[in-house]
Amino acid sequence: MKDQQGSNRISSGTIAAVSAVVVAVGGGVAWFTTHSSNPPTPSNPSGPIAQPAQPSTRQPANEQSPNVYWLRPKDKSVALVPQPVKVASIRASQPLEAAFQSLLAGPTEGTDSTTIPKGTKLLGLKSENDEVHVNLSEDFTSGGGSTSMMGRVGQVVYTATSLNPKAKVYIDVNGKPLDVLGGEGVELQQPLTRESFEKNYQL
Repeated sequence: MKDQQGSNRISSGTIAAVSAVVVAVGGGVAWFTTHSSNPPTPSNPSGPIAQPAQPSTRQPANEQSPNVYWLRPKDKSVALVPQPVKVASIRASQPLEAAFQSLLAGPTEGTDSTTIPKGTKLLGLKSENDEVHVNLSEDFTSGGGSTSMMGRVGQVVYTATSLNPKAKVYIDVNGKPLDVLGGEGVELQQPLTRESFEKNYQL
């Protein structure tokens, strides 16, 4: 009887030991399975790490599209018609400078025209604080009647304000403010704006 109890105790101990081993092994297998089926989440869940772009040897240009304004007959009057000019610029005034160079060169095609005298040169242009200062050569004041004078002023004002329609425009000739234009004495009340031009000067 005593031997039987001893053998029972051994059997119970053996069973307990085997159970412990099974639990330990099972837990290890479960841990291994869990970690194998779920690999570690990368620190960047959105995808692979993007490689930094190689620096370009050419810096991207700030492309702006000012307009050059030409004159076009419309019924019994004349209309100011815009033509876009694409300019890749670095300086703030460069787009307007390019637009004025196109304006002074004159239209190259179509039925549009200009009353700005041939040979007029851009002596200077400055654009800042909602103001545009345009300095033209003396050729700008030569030839034409009052309609021609008002037309060329309109072309300058609208071209100068093509990037900022609310800007104030100051027109100089050889560095001096232009107060009276032409032999018929068209008076200019500076600064000029699109609004004041439409109100005071009829084409």
